[in-house]
Amino acid sequence: MSDDRLALYGTDEPPAPHRRLRAGRLEADLVAGNLRAIRFAGHEVLRAIAYVVRDRDWGTYDLGIDAPTVAEDAAGFTVAWRAACTAPDGAWLAIEATIRGEASGRLVFEASARPEGDFETNRCGFCILHPIEGVAGRLARVVHTDGSVETARFPDLIEPWQPFKDIAAIRHEPAPGLAALCRMEGDVFEMEDQRAWSDASYKTYVRPLALPWPYRLPVGATMRQRIVLEIEGGRDVPAVAADGAGPVRLGLGPTTGERFPAFGLLVAPDEAGDILAAPDALRDLAPRHLLFHFDPTAGHGAAELARLAAVRALAPGAEAMLECVLPGIGDPGAELRESAALVAASGLDPSAVTVGPSVDRQSTPPGSAWPPCPPLDAVYAAARQAFPGLRLGGGMFSYFTELNRKRPPVGLLDYVTHATCPIVHAADDLSVMQSLEAIPFITRSTRAIIGRDKPYHLGPVTIGMRQNPYGSRTMPNPENRRIAMAAEDPRGRGLFAAAWLVGYAARLAGAGIEAWTGATLAGPRGLIARQGDDTRRHPLFHVAEGMAALSGLPRLALRSAAASRVDGVAAETGDGRVCLWLANLTPEPQRVLLPDLGSAETARLEAGAAGWQRGAAAGPDLTLGPYAVVRVEGALTASTP
Repeated sequence: MSDDRLALYGTDEPPAPHRRLRAGRLEADLVAGNLRAIRFAGHEVLRAIAYVVRDRDWGTYDLGIDAPTVAEDAAGFTVAWRAACTAPDGAWLAIEATIRGEASGRLVFEASARPEGDFETNRCGFCILHPIEGVAGRLARVVHTDGSVETARFPDLIEPWQPFKDIAAIRHEPAPGLAALCRMEGDVFEMEDQRAWSDASYKTYVRPLALPWPYRLPVGATMRQRIVLEIEGGRDVPAVAADGAGPVRLGLGPTTGERFPAFGLLVAPDEAGDILAAPDALRDLAPRHLLFHFDPTAGHGAAELARLAAVRALAPGAEAMLECVLPGIGDPGAELRESAALVAASGLDPSAVTVGPSVDRQSTPPGSAWPPCPPLDAVYAAARQAFPGLRLGGGMFSYFTELNRKRPPVGLLDYVTHATCPIVHAADDLSVMQSLEAIPFITRSTRAIIGRDKPYHLGPVTIGMRQNPYGSRTMPNPENRRIAMAAEDPRGRGLFAAAWLVGYAARLAGAGIEAWTGATLAGPRGLIARQGDDTRRHPLFHVAEGMAALSGLPRLALRSAAASRVDGVAAETGDGRVCLWLANLTPEPQRVLLPDLGSAETARLEAGAAGWQRGAAAGPDLTLGPYAVVRVEGALTASTP
């Protein structure tokens, strides 16, 4: 077991190894048998081509790929592998795949799958990921299965439904003078806008969601699919350097006119015991609000509210806000009056309540029938009567995906809210960090729905999944691994999550967020862990404490020359002072060139060190270890705006 690995990731499971494959100016990373970071002359063409198998809850099978056979020569590269996965009923699926890359830029990935026993799945086949930065809003030429051609654009604002259907091929231009044609064979493909789930990609997948799922692959039938990527005009396109070399220069700009949003914590009744046993943790963190979760459909009643009220008493300076799940079985007014009476008797005394029907926590995919649900205008009217004098919020307890598909009557609400989770579709380290690219698209798309002036709340924001809107459960994780849709993600205990939250805060700039719930204090996604009578504070605790301290401060513009490697936020703290929070978002050390802050002081969170390591900044040059976080405090000088 590697101590550094535990410090970084909260698990001794190593990151998935990757191998860089090259064929002339074409290159791709081979990761777990699939292709990532497909580039030509340094330009990202596709984010990934992957063969995936999903279970009935949209969980992803571990294919258990045998060691791939790889050959490289002057003409290009070839890869071959075999894999298998077993369903809960014992049926298993055998898969064979080959990959060929040519110096011309042609890339072929083909696979065949043969079930031994009828195999139940929600999806079996290729997923192709187009990047979002530099692609959103750009032209695409879509070839349909009947041979017709559609000229359209990759969506800029996030689409609630599939932007392209019935796809046989897509052509786009990753860079001026460079075009990429991706052909899909063997089934009917369609595209979804994965930014809605905070994935940093547009995903083209098989098969159409309008078809029934789960479905069964019949025993003995072989299914073959092939993806062909061809580069056009690549001979003369100038090469670009990969974003991974040289120092990252940071520039500090003037006050943006925006203040940092209020930072708070989510509290569920089953987490209250650990919080009450470690009262100093809550007091030290000093969140600006506590968001209490109350769900009658989970059996919550007076006893659960009493525990929440006891937590609330530990933080009298924090605003109390309530998530109230509406069962939606009977009359909404009667159900909400019953909940309101219990809340009033508990002494919780919230100032705001977010109300949402229980049924809306489960997603309604494209092509599916909407389940019975009370009309939202009736729900909100009943909530106003049941909770008089409280600010009323609505939206979704789940993600922007669901908010976008079922848009609330915004005029009836005092604020709108939704959550995010970066491991809905993929849980590898790179995908989770790349999810930060999608946050500005989500907030801008939300603003397009609710308007610029409507207060906007965000959260909970955690790597682990609170509840699975796409299946009957979150994925169990007894081996402490990186698993999509897992309630408990080990990286929440490591530096990785601390860096990720700093990056998340950076991507909220300009969104006008009023409040964000960026963590839970206890439980499987908590900032602390109880070990007997002792309480351990994870690195994420210190970042959450810092985000709470920034609440309400004027935000300064902070520009990173390579935000995918190092990003952060800056605040004006008064008396000509400034505070920067910076994070290395990569597993490699990064050299940072700071703006001129005079005689600055630093505090670091790094692997191998317990808590903050304090010192003076040795000039503008700073090196951050893997996923390290640094707080820099200095003065606004004549050379800074």
